[in-house]
Amino acid sequence: MVKKRNKLSQMLEGFSLKATQATGTSSSFILALSIILVWALTGPLFQFSDTWQLVINTGTTIVTFLMVFLIQRTQNKDALAIHLKLNEIVAALDGASNRLIDVEDLTEEEIKTLHKYYQKLVTMAKKDLKLTQSHSIEEAEARHVAKHRQHRH
Repeated sequence: MVKKRNKLSQMLEGFSLKATQATGTSSSFILALSIILVWALTGPLFQFSDTWQLVINTGTTIVTFLMVFLIQRTQNKDALAIHLKLNEIVAALDGASNRLIDVEDLTEEEIKTLHKYYQKLVTMAKKDLKLTQSHSIEEAEARHVAKHRQHRH
């Protein structure tokens, strides 16, 4: 059963990939535009009837319905690939905050909290001569406090 599901999944993924690649071309756009033009030109022939309008409405609805899933699949795959690449960069960079690895799995509220912390980091970094001096909020706060101690004495 697992092998059948795997093969089916592979076939569907292959089909989705080919469909996505095919529909994202200039040729596909020209084909779609041609269909619309032929439909519009046949309007007088069919006296702009309800059936004539229903043909294009049904066709575009079906295509749109299917394309939503193809687009979402492509976006999900691309987003996952980008997250993995960014996670690799964060993990590999010395001084980078590892708390950002898999940040996309946090809740919206947790992401907003992190965003507030990084806004604070930017505010502190703007006070420095170099924006790239700090790597983490804790490090930026420690540097900020140390600088103020030096200026007071």
